[in-house]
Amino acid sequence: MTEVSPRSELAEWLRYLREIGVRELASPVDPGGAAAAASAPAPADPAGAARSRPRPTAGPALFGLGEPAGDPAARLATIRADLGECTRCKLHHGRTNIVFGVGDPGARLMFVGEGPGADEDARGEPFVGRAGKKLDEMIASIGLGRADVYIANVVKCRPPDNREPQPDEVATCSPFLFQQIAAIRPRVIVALGSPAAKTLLNTREGITRLRGHWHDYAGIPVMPTFHPAYLLRAYTPENRRLVWQDLKSARARMDEAP
Repeated sequence: MTEVSPRSELAEWLRYLREIGVRELASPVDPGGAAAAASAPAPADPAGAARSRPRPTAGPALFGLGEPAGDPAARLATIRADLGECTRCKLHHGRTNIVFGVGDPGARLMFVGEGPGADEDARGEPFVGRAGKKLDEMIASIGLGRADVYIANVVKCRPPDNREPQPDEVATCSPFLFQQIAAIRPRVIVALGSPAAKTLLNTREGITRLRGHWHDYAGIPVMPTFHPAYLLRAYTPENRRLVWQDLKSARARMDEAP
């Protein structure tokens, strides 16, 4: 198999960002170089290749999954310090608190959502509102507690009116999520809802197609499932059964991992 260099992956990642309309990017890895490259004029694409080209998988390679793990708590603290009082994208304008992440830095299981809501923005902690209580129930259903897992979001600031994060916001903030995953090195990731699954899996497929099937993020098994907020809106016996199946699979996979 041909080995792809990190430099070529970075170039492909930046091309992708230009194609989806991102013109500025403050990367926690290379704040000057990445931002300059992302803001360069986009190349012509007369054949429409930008719309058909799959999103590159540079994220995992660029953000440390190949490096020694070290102390995950110390690495998370460094990432949080790099994030600072972030103003890298427009979401900061309506923010009360940055919502970084919470849980066990050495967790075997990690949950990834899309972004904070009003309660999370007020407290600075992910999943503390009604959806958070539902997530606590989901975690408890597989014999774990909030302190046993790690919980984070794709974006760290609340989108207005709880809308989904936009492509430029995801592109700017997801490197911090990638670094969190690299620091924690969970055995299994559960992606909660479409935005989280699409970000981790580099896909445009919706959650209905993705859930119930194993996927991969840089060698880490990923199980997408419905977001707790969706269960609150559509809490049917069938949806409850499907999520229970997904979580049981995640717990079994976590216990099987060496």
